[in-house]
Formats: sequence, C-alpha cells, structure tokens
Amino acid sequence: MSRFRDPKLKRCRYLGISPMSIGVDKQSNRKNAAGAHKKVSEYAVQLKEKQKLKFVYGVGEKQFRKYFTMASAKKGRTGELLLQILESRLDNVVYRLGFAVSRPQARQLVNHAHFEVNGKKVNIPSYLVCPGDVITVRESKKECGAIKQAIELTKTMAVPKWLEKNVEKLTGKVLKLSDREDIDIPIEEHLIVELYSK
Repeated sequence: MSRFRDPKLKRCRYLGISPMSIGVDKQSNRKNAAGAHKKVSEYAVQLKEKQKLKFVYGVGEKQFRKYFTMASAKKGRTGELLLQILESRLDNVVYRLGFAVSRPQARQLVNHAHFEVNGKKVNIPSYLVCPGDVITVRESKKECGAIKQAIELTKTMAVPKWLEKNVEKLTGKVLKLSDREDIDIPIEEHLIVELYSK
C-alpha cells in the first residue's frame, strides 16, 4: 500500500485539518498562504475532501475505492456508511480505545501481532470489526512499552460510546457500529460521494 511521505504537519495544513485528527499533538503557527485567494473548482474541493479522509485513516486509493463500493452496496447514506467502515478498521479501533497514540502507531502494533480479536491473533490493520467483537492485547505483549505509554497518555481521552474499554484487562469491546455523530473528523462526506458519482 502506498504511504504518505509528506511531513504530517505540512499535509495537515494543506488539507485544512487539525494534527489532533491523526493523533499528532502539535500545532503550527505557519500559515499556508500560497493560493489562499485562488479560486478552486468544484472538483478540486471534492478531491481535497477525499484526500483528507484517506490521509486521516492512512488508506490508499485502491482500498478507499473498495470501501466506497462496499458503502454504496448497503442501504443508507453512502457517505456515512463509508465513515462507518473506516471507523471499523482494527487499527482505528485500537487507536480509539487508547492502546496507541495515533493511527499509524496502531497500524504498526496490529502489524506486529499485538492484538487478538475474539481470542484469535489478528495482524491485519484493515480487518473490519463487528458488534460484539472483543479486542485484547495479547498476553505476551501486555508489557509492551509503547502500549503502556499510550494508555498513560490517553487516559483522559474519552472512548467513543460505541466502544467499551477495560484498562485493567487491556481489552475493548465493540458495542455497535459507529454513528455519524460519533465521528469527530471535520469532513464533508457528501462531497466524496459526489466525486465518485461523476
């Protein structure tokens, strides 16, 4: 899968999102003044929203299109269903539970087989969880410094209401799939739907 090689803060400025959206606790006083008064096309606005969402979740174009196709096949609002699918990724759930300080770190921890889903080792960041699934830090990884540090740094971070966290047992449970109001990313998903509908 392709990776975003640009410096994260520079990419955030370009996309107009807070670094906090991707788990980076940094602020930049520099302003991206280049082209600030330049008129942009409707297509450019729609494309930027798609790039923003891909960047936040760390998803490549091929996988993003696959998720859009999945969302389009379901009943309901395609844009909201797309967000729901992205939120259901295991790396995102690990991040939302506070077992990692950012989605990239969560992806790395999942890749290195630090977690189980329903008692089975899963090392695929794009694995989609379902209601009732239990995510557990593997017994052999409970002393992992990165996870311990993440738990300490995120202890004041609210866990979304669609998830349940047990800090003592280092587990999390998916109570239900996320709703639109549960997703705090400043995104206009209808623009992405319009882009793919052309």
